[in-house]
Amino acid sequence: MKTQILIAALFFSGLAAAQQSKDTLKVKNIEAVNIKKQVFKKQSDRFIYDVASSPIAKGTNTFNLLKQTPMISSIDGKSLKIMGKSDVVIYINNKKSNMDAEALIEMLKGTPSEDIQKIEVITTPGSEFQVESNEGVINIVMKKNKNDGYNGTLKMNNEQAYYNNPSAGASFNFRKNKWSVNSNFNTGSWTDRERYTLSNGDSTFRNESFGFNDDPNKNVGGSVNIDYEINKKHSVGFTYNMRYNKSFNSILDVTNWQNGALTNRTINHEDAQTRNHSFNLNYEIKTDSIGSKLTSNVSYLWFNRDKMSTNKSYPITNSSEIDENSPYSALRQSVPQIINNYAANIDYLKKTAKGSTWLMGVSYNHTNTDNDTRQDNLVNNVFVNDINQTNHFIYKERIFGAYLTYERKLSEKLSGKVGARYEMTRSSGEILEKTSFDRNYNNLLPYLNLNYTINSDHNLSYSFSSRIRRPRFWELNPSRTYFTPTNYTQNNPFVLASKYYNQEISYMYKNAFFANLSFNYVEDASNQIPLQGSITGPQKDDKGNIMYDTAGNPIITTTKFLRYIRTNYGNNKQFGLTLGMNKSWFKDIWTTNYSVNLGYNIYSGTVSEDPTTVPDPLYTEQVIPYVINFKNFNISGNINNTIRLSSNKDWFLGLNYYYGSKLKIESGTLGVRQSFDISLKKIMGSWTFVAEVYDLFNQNFNTIRGIQPNGSYNNVTNFEYSRILNIGVTYNFGNQKLKKAREMKSANDAIKSRT
Repeated sequence: MKTQILIAALFFSGLAAAQQSKDTLKVKNIEAVNIKKQVFKKQSDRFIYDVASSPIAKGTNTFNLLKQTPMISSIDGKSLKIMGKSDVVIYINNKKSNMDAEALIEMLKGTPSEDIQKIEVITTPGSEFQVESNEGVINIVMKKNKNDGYNGTLKMNNEQAYYNNPSAGASFNFRKNKWSVNSNFNTGSWTDRERYTLSNGDSTFRNESFGFNDDPNKNVGGSVNIDYEINKKHSVGFTYNMRYNKSFNSILDVTNWQNGALTNRTINHEDAQTRNHSFNLNYEIKTDSIGSKLTSNVSYLWFNRDKMSTNKSYPITNSSEIDENSPYSALRQSVPQIINNYAANIDYLKKTAKGSTWLMGVSYNHTNTDNDTRQDNLVNNVFVNDINQTNHFIYKERIFGAYLTYERKLSEKLSGKVGARYEMTRSSGEILEKTSFDRNYNNLLPYLNLNYTINSDHNLSYSFSSRIRRPRFWELNPSRTYFTPTNYTQNNPFVLASKYYNQEISYMYKNAFFANLSFNYVEDASNQIPLQGSITGPQKDDKGNIMYDTAGNPIITTTKFLRYIRTNYGNNKQFGLTLGMNKSWFKDIWTTNYSVNLGYNIYSGTVSEDPTTVPDPLYTEQVIPYVINFKNFNISGNINNTIRLSSNKDWFLGLNYYYGSKLKIESGTLGVRQSFDISLKKIMGSWTFVAEVYDLFNQNFNTIRGIQPNGSYNNVTNFEYSRILNIGVTYNFGNQKLKKAREMKSANDAIKSRT
C-alpha cells in the first residue's frame, strides 16, 4: 500500500510539473484501482471468513455456507466440526445460541446465507466463552441494516435414504421503530435405519450378533426472540425456545450366536418422548459511545425425556424364526429424566480510548436432575422388580463462575489477550436407599493469546487455554441400554470431570493458506469403555427359583458379558497439524476450500473394575482389566469445490470429498471413512432449488476393531445407510435487507449442551 501511495504521488507531481511547463500531455484514460476485499483472514484470536465478499454465499443456507467455511466440515449433514475439536459451539453476534443441537441445525438450514456478514472460527476460545474440553466456537455475524419492514423464508426438504424423510421450516423477521421480532418454526419426520454386526470373545469362546435398528421420529421445534430498544442506551429482550421429539415403536432386532451355534433372538421395542423448553430475559445498557456495555440474563430450562422399552429374548436353534408362544426371557425398563436449570449472569465489556478492551463477568447455574429408573424382569410370565437395576437417582449441581480478560494492541504488529476463568462446582448425588456422594471442586482456567502480523502477507499467533469437561447429565444416570441380555451400555454416576490443556500455533500466508499446530493434554480422561467379564452363581428357573442337581447342590453357571461403561481411564495427549487453503480461481468461477489434518495420539490408562456394580452374596463378578496403551498416527482431509456454471451466477455445481484414515480410539481402531458428495443449485429470483447426494458410494460408516494384550477382542460394525438424496426448495420473501432482532445470550447456555 505504501508503494502504491508513493507511485501515485510521483505521478500527480509529474503531471503538475508538465502543466506548468506547458508541455502537451494528453491523458486519455485513468482507470480506477480495484482493491479486492479480503475474504479469509486471521485477526487476533480468530479466523474470519467474509461471507459477503465470497462468490459462494448466494442462494444457499447458513448450514451449507458453514460447510464451505475453511476449517469447518460436516460429513453427515447433521453436525459441524472444527479441525481436531471434540465439538462445536455456535454463537450468533457474539451470543451463544439458545437452542439444542438438532433444533440449531434446522435453524441454520432455514437461514438464508444473504443474512450473514461474516463467520468467525475460534479454535481456542478465550475465558469469556462458556465452553468445555477442547470445544471450538463458530461465531456467525449477521448483517446490520436498520430498515423497517419484514422478511421471511419458507423451506421444504425431502431426503431419500433407506426411508423417505420429509421436513419443512419457516422463519419470519419483523422490525418497526424500537421493536424487533424474529421467529422460526420447523417440523419433520424421519426414520433412522442402522445395521449392526457385533462380535466379542477370546481364545475360549466367541459371541456374535447381527441385526438392525429402525427408529422413527417426529419433530416440532421453534423459537421467538423479541427485542425492545427503550432508548439509545437501554434495551430489553425475551427469548423462548422449544422442541418436541417423539420416537414411538423403535425396534432393535438382533440374532445371537455363541461359539458358532444359534442361541437366541433379541427384540427390543422402545417408545420415547423428549420435551425441551427454555426462557431467557435479557437487559443491556450501553455505558459509553465507544462500545462499552453491561448485559444481564436470567434463564430457566426444563428438559424431560421419557423412555419405555421392553427387551425380549427368544430361544432358537436352527432358524432365525421365533415362536412367541415358547418360553422366553424378558425385561422391561422405564428410564425418565427431568432436568430443571435456573441461571443468571452479568457481563461487562469495557473499551478504552487507547484501544484496550476489558471483559469481565460472573455467572451462577443451579441444576436439579431426577432420574427414576425402574427395571422389571420376567419371572413365571410376570414382571418382577429387579432391585439391583432399579435406581431413583437425584443429582444436584451448582456452578459459580467468574472471568476476567484483557485485550490490547501492544504495537502495530503485536497484539495480545490474557485472561482467566474461575469455576467453583458443588455437586451431590444420591441413589435413594442405596448410596450417595458429594463432589466439590474448584478450577482456575488461564488463557493467553499472542498475535503477530509479520507483514501484509504473513500472520503468526499462539494460544493457550485450560478447560474442564463435566459429565453429561444422561451419562450420570445409572441405567442400562440393552442390545442383548449380555451386551449393553452402562452409565456411571461416579465419573469425574476431566481437565484439558490446549495449545495452538497458527500461521496464515496471503489470507489464503494456513497452518495450525496443536497440542492437547487431558487428565482424568473419560469415555465409553468395553468391559468384558463374567458373573458366576446359581442357575434359576423361569419362576426365579434356584435349581439343584441330583445331589441337592445348587447348579452353578457362568455367564459372560460385554458392558460398555462410561468411566475415567487415564490420560491422553493429542498432537495435530492442519494445512489448508481457501482460494478462488478464474475470476471466482471456481472456489476451493481444501484442508488436510495430521494427528498423532498417545493414550494411556487402565479400567479394572466397574464402580456401578452392586454386590450380591449369591453371585461373583469378575472383570477382565481393559488396557489403553497405544500411539497412533492418522490423517484426514476435506476437498470442497464450488463451480459457477453460468455467467448469470444462477447455476452452481458442488463437488466435495472427505477421507479419514484408520484411527485408534479408546474402544479400538476406527476403520477408514470416506464420503463423496455432489450438489447442483439453481437460483431463480427469490427461489432456490437444490439437489444433493451425500456419500454417493455408501462409504461413510463405522467399523471398530479392538483387541487386548490378553487376546480378548471386541468388534463393531455400524452401517447407517448414509447415501442420501436430498431435494430442497427455498423461497425468500419481504425486505431482505432487514435487520434482525438483537441476539441474546442465555444464562443457562453452558447447561444445554449437557442434556
